[in-house]
Amino acid sequence: MSRINISLSSQAADLFGSDGKLIKRYPVSTSKYGAGERNGSFCTPRGMHIVRAKIGAGQPQNAVFVERRPTGELYTSELAEKFPGRDWILTRILWLSGCEVGFNRLGDVDTMRRFIYIHGSPDNVAMGKPGSIGCIRMHNKDLMDLFERVEAGDEVFIAD
Repeated sequence: MSRINISLSSQAADLFGSDGKLIKRYPVSTSKYGAGERNGSFCTPRGMHIVRAKIGAGQPQNAVFVERRPTGELYTSELAEKFPGRDWILTRILWLSGCEVGFNRLGDVDTMRRFIYIHGSPDNVAMGKPGSIGCIRMHNKDLMDLFERVEAGDEVFIAD
């Protein structure tokens, strides 16, 4: 079983193996609104989570997802011009579920019901600094690598 530690302060995701040794560090981009668990806050939730679902296996890099389903489109700059301001969810999705009742699970703080993912982004989206509206963004190649290394049920710890 692997574990992902996401640091909001360093904007990085560290993947650890079942032996506790660091396997790889990936740059990420978390919420531009900071940390927070409340529904509607557009913040990145903290605490212990698990990967509830892995979505997008077999899809090509830059596959576009809407409501966790591939649209059949591939992200291009022309598509981006057609839909300005869209929060692009690309390539793969790791859907997170909180583990701490009252903090990031159930009620008005439920990470899964907030649709918080680790997901791919256009290659021109900056990593290493906050910019999302709650999710954890990654470059597509990094996300594809991470996706292959983790399983549903693996732990994801998000901290300041």
